[in-house]
Amino acid sequence: MDEPRPDTAPSRSLAFKALAALMALGLATAFFLSDLPARWRAPAAPSSFHGRDIGSENWDAAFTLTDMNGRPRSLDEFRGKVVLVSFGYTHCPDVCPTTLAKFAQVRRLLGGDGARLQALFVTIDPERDTAELLRAYVPAFDPSFIGLRGTEAQTDAFTRALHANYQIVDNHGEILVDHTASTYILDAQGRPRVITPYDQPADALAEDVRVLLRQG
Repeated sequence: MDEPRPDTAPSRSLAFKALAALMALGLATAFFLSDLPARWRAPAAPSSFHGRDIGSENWDAAFTLTDMNGRPRSLDEFRGKVVLVSFGYTHCPDVCPTTLAKFAQVRRLLGGDGARLQALFVTIDPERDTAELLRAYVPAFDPSFIGLRGTEAQTDAFTRALHANYQIVDNHGEILVDHTASTYILDAQGRPRVITPYDQPADALAEDVRVLLRQG
């Protein structure tokens, strides 16, 4: 019987070993995947929204704050409307005015359904954002928009409920403010349903609102 050629025997042996290792890895992977919960193995269902769908996360967006006219307001008052919530402050040079201008555009894009949309601007800087300032600032973008403020504890509670963050630092007399720039969309039942990024276009935001309006 001919001896195997020295240049082929080792390579065949290595190939068989590699194939065996791959087969073993494949079986182990298949076993591991079969042991995972179905919701981890299955591909995520396509979302109806352009923003991030948080409907299944059961967040509670209840709040008690004071509006720009000094009137106590709560989420229950807006049942039946889709609500856009934005956190910010009146001294904000870019993000806040851009967001409120986009909300106004969304309301126009909705046409007759614009009356079923409520935009809320919640200041995270109530020490400087007086009711008078909010009254001059927020309705300038749309008369239907409402500015809200609260105590530090009330503001913290609402931002935590929506997993938002903010920080205010006094740097040698210069006030530096950092805050979440996302928009939170609440459905007509008051449930947080969608988070949209700051740069989401108005038409995409309007489409997400329409979906929630259809759902009721």
